[in-house]
Amino acid sequence: MSWMKEGELIIKAGPMLKHINIESFKRSKSQVDGLMDLARQKFSCLMEENEKLQKHELCIRVLGGLRLLPLNLQELTAQAVQATKSCNKCFLNVCFGYTSCHEISNAMREMAWGVEQGLLDPSDISDESLLNKCLYTNHSPHPDILVQTAGELPPSDFLLWQTSYSCLVFQHVLWSEYTFWNFFEAIQMGHSMLQKARDMYAEERERQQLERDQAAVTEQLLQEGLQASGDAQLRRAHLHKLSTRRKDQVQGFLQASEVKRADWLACLGTASA
Repeated sequence: MSWMKEGELIIKAGPMLKHINIESFKRSKSQVDGLMDLARQKFSCLMEENEKLQKHELCIRVLGGLRLLPLNLQELTAQAVQATKSCNKCFLNVCFGYTSCHEISNAMREMAWGVEQGLLDPSDISDESLLNKCLYTNHSPHPDILVQTAGELPPSDFLLWQTSYSCLVFQHVLWSEYTFWNFFEAIQMGHSMLQKARDMYAEERERQQLERDQAAVTEQLLQEGLQASGDAQLRRAHLHKLSTRRKDQVQGFLQASEVKRADWLACLGTASA
């Protein structure tokens, strides 16, 4: 049996991972310039093999501040995203012009835009799950494992929000020398405890949201001249109405935000076509 077959059996013996990230050390300007040139070549090759991408249903997503990239690379990435946006079997997330600080501040600006447009109430922003949906990674599950190569410590400014309940693995091997067995070692380091911690966190977040909603209903009843502790059925009706309104508003905002970004990518992707 080949080592790949053995490795496949070993991996399948444990919980299946859904999302893994590889993070390398910060690079010099010459290395960054070289990576930009390499990215242009690779995205150009991808566009030449569009039929294969469609056959395997590979969806390409580019995460980060695309406006920070050279214009010709922006156009190439936009073309790749547009060409594969209907694929939904496999997903390749490519981080360009990305830092967690920039991502979170961009999410805050997006929510502020939603309030300015009347799509959100200021109180909606208190729900951190909304911020999570405004991140570049909103269409992907949070990583199960984040691997940082070259033994660099501490973690760099990469997916800090998304990896709050992920297994962080630091390995001394360079990315260019990374093998299957390095990958196998990474997935053995604590993955089994992650789901329990995530479930507890989700339950706590739901509890906090319910408390905020109950406080809002109490204030509303008082404004209407009713007893805050009044009729239980009346309180449940107000809670349901508040929750439904918030969900509808958030969904409308997210759809508008998605359309805004899709329109920008479509214009960018056709600029040099």
